[in-house]
Amino acid sequence: MYLEGLDETDQKIIALLIENSRRSYSELGAQIGLSRVAVKARIDALEKRGIIEEYTTIINPQKIGGAVSCYFEIEAEPSRLEEIIGILSENEEITQIYRMTGDACLHVHAVVPSQEQLETLIRNRMDTLPGVRSLKSHVILARVKDIKGLRL
Repeated sequence: MYLEGLDETDQKIIALLIENSRRSYSELGAQIGLSRVAVKARIDALEKRGIIEEYTTIINPQKIGGAVSCYFEIEAEPSRLEEIIGILSENEEITQIYRMTGDACLHVHAVVPSQEQLETLIRNRMDTLPGVRSLKSHVILARVKDIKGLRL
């Protein structure tokens, strides 16, 4: 178990929502033996506690013609890190930014419509970031396994 403070029922609700977040409260209740109202109350409480953050649709960029998905590893001067994060956060092509341990202090994911747009992103945005000591890019060829969120 990864999260303290979740009873078995909350764990079951979360596991079912991870499989399919479009399930209705009634369907969830039928699968775990609770009323629709009780399921809604538990989900509301999980959302209020910040355990469930959002419900979203995930688009696979490899299934869209020409889209390129890429990861960047950035090693930066510590004094410029927050500035770099701010610049990257404003860019719509950047989808994820993670602070990391090790040589690369930032792990950044981007999705662009084409190889040409990737080259433009690297040349005009990534290469011009202030205080970058090292920048490595990795183009994703195929999604083999991609689990979203925490598994209980």
